[in-house]
Amino acid sequence: MSETSGNSAVVRAAGMLAGRHAAVADAERRLRPEVVDALVDAGFGRWFTPPSFGGQPCGYRELAEAVTAVGEGCASAAWVAGLLASSARFAGFLPPPGQAEVWEKGPDTRLVAAVIPQGTATEVDGGWLVSGTWSFVSGVEFSDWAIVLGPIVAGVDEGRFFVVPRSDYTITDSWFTLGMRATGSQSLTLDEVFVPSRRSFARQELLAGRPEPVDGPRRFAPLFAVNGLTFGCPILGAARGALRIAEESLAGASAAGRPVRDSARIALARAAGEIDAAGLLLDRVAHSADNDEYTPALIARSHRDSAFAASLLTSAVDALQHGNGVRGEAQDDSVQRIWRDVHAGAKHIVLQFEPAALHFTEQLIRPHGGA
Repeated sequence: MSETSGNSAVVRAAGMLAGRHAAVADAERRLRPEVVDALVDAGFGRWFTPPSFGGQPCGYRELAEAVTAVGEGCASAAWVAGLLASSARFAGFLPPPGQAEVWEKGPDTRLVAAVIPQGTATEVDGGWLVSGTWSFVSGVEFSDWAIVLGPIVAGVDEGRFFVVPRSDYTITDSWFTLGMRATGSQSLTLDEVFVPSRRSFARQELLAGRPEPVDGPRRFAPLFAVNGLTFGCPILGAARGALRIAEESLAGASAAGRPVRDSARIALARAAGEIDAAGLLLDRVAHSADNDEYTPALIARSHRDSAFAASLLTSAVDALQHGNGVRGEAQDDSVQRIWRDVHAGAKHIVLQFEPAALHFTEQLIRPHGGA
């Protein structure tokens, strides 16, 4: 176990620091620099960095627990923490010379990724000329490198990822949202940037993954086997944070002799059950990512589990926010902020239940000749 990636005390300290700054970060629409530094120091960027470049890979279950712990203090910080890890994993698909360039200055290189296909990519001698604007690039303001997905042409090209240094892209302040405001998910623009072949890899490689041993850190997992954790764990942590506030409020009211309605107690108990159930689902996803064979059926189940967990979490925070009463309408109320963050995070395409359900049921109809 590494001193950073596996050190729960360092992770908890980062989460507590993020929690202290959560309200300010929400108002300023970006994480405080000291919070970002704490996430890096906690080893999130090293989680899937190749060991040859100083990475200290651990398992998905440990990562899920760490991201969730940070999320109890600040959902946006946890969102960025998970993306630091997953973006480094993406970069591991580069050819060795490209990896060497990305991690030339050490394993704490800050990578971000944009996985929505955008822009143009023209193949030239030795690489590509890439242009375009990519939106919703979380953490881009403190990045050292960015990974962007080029255009996908149906029947012709499945798309490629291009990895570019900070000097090659400009950032536009475009992230004005109700929830997950502190992720700083601004827009990134490239203008006729040359990307050499060593800094590009096919999208299909990330989707399919690569063969690798089960008994070691699995850096090359198929995308849909693990990316539900990246976006589900931050909102799991946030929901746990809201539940803790609600439990303390109920206990405080009881201690003060104020009456507590049965309906409020029942709603809190249901929310607690939904949050626990979501945690169990995400834990199964993480355990499977660490231990099981990546069959199409398992990947589809993990996709479904992650999306269903998000549904449970939004239901839970809805109940907690409703039980928060009129005080929950205050602009600076913590549960109200968490409620916004969970709803915003749960809208990520990976956590939408309908496509996940269709993915899952494909495994049932294909053996019988279905489309």
